[in-house]
Amino acid sequence: MDSTGLRVSAATPRQPGSAGWPEHLAAPGRGLVLFALAAVEAVLACAVAAAGLLLGVGIGIPLLSRTLGRLRRVARAARGYAGRWSGLPIPDPYLPVTPRQPGVRGQLRHSRALLSDPATWRDLWWAVTDPWVGAWIAVGPAALVVYGVFGALVQPFVWKPIERAGGSNWYTVIHVHSTGTALAAVPVGVALIVAALLAGPPVLRLHARWTAVLLAPTEAARLRLRVTQLAGTRADAVDAQAAELRRIERDLHDGAQGRLVAMGMSLGNAEKLIDTDPEEARALLAAARESSSKVLQEMRDLVRGIHPPVLADRGITDAVRALALDTVLDVEVTGHLPGRPAAPIESAAYFAVGELLTNAAKHSGASRVSVVVGHRDGILTVEVADDSRGGADPGAGTGLRGVERRLATFDGGITVHSPTGGPTTILLEIPCALSSPKTSSS
Repeated sequence: MDSTGLRVSAATPRQPGSAGWPEHLAAPGRGLVLFALAAVEAVLACAVAAAGLLLGVGIGIPLLSRTLGRLRRVARAARGYAGRWSGLPIPDPYLPVTPRQPGVRGQLRHSRALLSDPATWRDLWWAVTDPWVGAWIAVGPAALVVYGVFGALVQPFVWKPIERAGGSNWYTVIHVHSTGTALAAVPVGVALIVAALLAGPPVLRLHARWTAVLLAPTEAARLRLRVTQLAGTRADAVDAQAAELRRIERDLHDGAQGRLVAMGMSLGNAEKLIDTDPEEARALLAAARESSSKVLQEMRDLVRGIHPPVLADRGITDAVRALALDTVLDVEVTGHLPGRPAAPIESAAYFAVGELLTNAAKHSGASRVSVVVGHRDGILTVEVADDSRGGADPGAGTGLRGVERRLATFDGGITVHSPTGGPTTILLEIPCALSSPKTSSS
């Protein structure tokens, strides 16, 4: 989950201890990747130091801004490797930073913002120390594989040239000076290769723990991020409430209020004509009665947009079923809650599902949708899956950001899994406790 609560699903991190042979075979190569990443870290650490020394000269300002940004991307890559390869996801500790603006002043402001974040200094410390510690941890399995290959495949062919050159050729504890000793090195080399492959995943997990020590958020960083997130969600909640009030005011002004004014005028005219022109008065009364029906329907629609009666009466599952009846898609709703969430949380989940169903009907080309409502480990979950063509992008303005902001008010989040070609699965999660249900819903 990012700092805003939106998550785009990727491969699920593997749990420690569950490595199979593909993981063992891949571990040495992954260690080499981490070794190469350490070299990049060292270069960037030197570049940041050089940029700091050149701050008195004009070139130091843009260089510092760019090198700090690149170092942050490399640190994010290291956190991602720890999660994907070792089952140890490391969240970003960074405070929000506004995008870099053009010009020297914008770059200076961006650099100042980066340097004011304690996580930047932890990145720098990691870039200085990881090439001396983490790199050698990571490269161990690959080095052992190379040494094993040398003993198993190379020693039988090179011991003679080494012997003729007068060299002393030792392989582990074996003094290789004859065909017999060279062949004795073969099983030792094979054993080293097997040992390297077996040790690969544990070594990567050790490297991931080392990375977490340096790059994981500290408790202070978690608190700062939490404060920032709460401030953002509070602002979003205030904006959403203001927008909702404006919508209600607009709907009342343009709809019900206008019809009520027209009804009043019709009733006034009917009152004047009731003695002189009863037929015309009767027509005006009929028009007023029709207007009253329309006003009542508009008021019901308005109330439904604020808090649907079925949601208050029947709960989230039945409310989503009623919502599904109003969509053009074939929607199947399942789920059972042993109790009722708080009304604001039910409302947020209801309108979030409504937004997702609207997206599925308008943008994704889906024809079938399944909605599963549940509650586990203190979290209300709603999974919305469709048979669309996929490719849902949270940043493309398809309403997912609006859903995320709605849920973030309650510390909830949204996980999107939408590969190109489909299908799309979206999971809504809102932490909440359940009270005793007013009405059973299954």
